[in-house]
Formats: sequence, C-alpha cells, structure tokens
Amino acid sequence: MRRIGILGGSFNPIHLGHLLVADDLREALALDEVRFVPARHPPHKPGRDLAPAEHRYAMTRLAVQKRAYFSVSDVELNRQGPSYTVDTLEAFRREAGPEATFFLLLGSELFLDLLAWKDPQRLATLARLVVMPRTGSGFDPDAAQAQKVLQELGQERWIRVPPPPAPSVPPRGVFLVSATSLPIAASDLRRRAREQRSLRYRVPDAVAEYIAAHKLYQGEG
Repeated sequence: MRRIGILGGSFNPIHLGHLLVADDLREALALDEVRFVPARHPPHKPGRDLAPAEHRYAMTRLAVQKRAYFSVSDVELNRQGPSYTVDTLEAFRREAGPEATFFLLLGSELFLDLLAWKDPQRLATLARLVVMPRTGSGFDPDAAQAQKVLQELGQERWIRVPPPPAPSVPPRGVFLVSATSLPIAASDLRRRAREQRSLRYRVPDAVAEYIAAHKLYQGEG
C-alpha cells in the first residue's frame, strides 16, 4: 500500500523551507510520495496578498521538478470556492480507493487551529494527521490546547517519530515528527521581490527566475 504525504498551502511563494521539511517527513514516515497542493482560495488568508493561483502552481512545479518522490496536484485550482482540505482529501480518496494511506502534513500552529477547519473530524478519518513543530515555536504536545484538539478529533494520543512507524500504522493517534525548519518567511520573500533584492539560497533558482520574469509581488504595498 502506498504511503502519500499531503502538504497543502498557499506557496506564496514556495521556498526551500517547504522542500526541506517535506523531505524530512518523507524520510521519517517512509513515504512513497509527498504531494504538494497549492490552494486556489485559502480560507484563512486574505486574497490581496496572494499571487494568482496559476503562478503559485507553476512555481511549485518548478520547485519539485526532477524529484521523483515529489509531485504537485492541481485539484484545488480546478475547484471553485474556498479550498477546503477535507474536500481535497475526499477527492484523493475517491481516486486512490483503498490502495493508499494518506498522511496530512501540518505545522503545529495549523494543528492547534484545526477545530476551526471545515469538518475536522472527517479529516482525521480520511488521512493520518502528522504534526511538525516549527523550531522555536514552543509547541507543547502535552498542553491543554493540544490535548483538546486530540480528544475532539478522537485521536487520543501522540505517536512520536522517530522511530519510523511500522508498515501497518496504529489505527488511532496523531504523528508528532521533529523535522528541520528553516527561518524563511514567505512575507519576507515577497518584500525582497518587491524591493528587487536577491532570493538566492531562499527559493530554488528556477522559482527566483520565474518571480523575476513575471514581475510577481511588485504591486504589494
């Protein structure tokens, strides 16, 4: 059975931090694939700061090219309305049937906000949840807020990685994985692009060239 990680986001723009954490999680969870899913209309982000979805999708494809275990899905670009993760996972599950186990890859801040998402309990039945605390975030998995989310989702406990999970993963529990995070903020990248400063060593070269060629983020104030 294939193990597929799902990494959603605005990718505005995608940067080396996204790629590094995806690679770390692929290795830690023995994933066959990490699927990047750019959102057309992220429900919790203001549209005025977003580059057009088609550009963000193109940059994500450029970033993962030549990496056989990374892929990019346009499922949310082809769907109208807010880009709800539960709808995306439903689509992936219909396509894959029982032949895949999905792992939804979440930063710890997103996990703490998960109960405000659309149908969060359904999310936990469509994919195994994976939480990756950001370096310096101060996330405490044993704190009351994190425990409340676990209980509301019916997951009950943390599954700490390492060691890597066995091929047959436990039926309940949220994976807690230490992954490498780089101190790169997309807002800083957009500001640098607006000021026509270097993006080198922060985004893949092909993404930097795309941003320059299409004059992305030039209109932000």
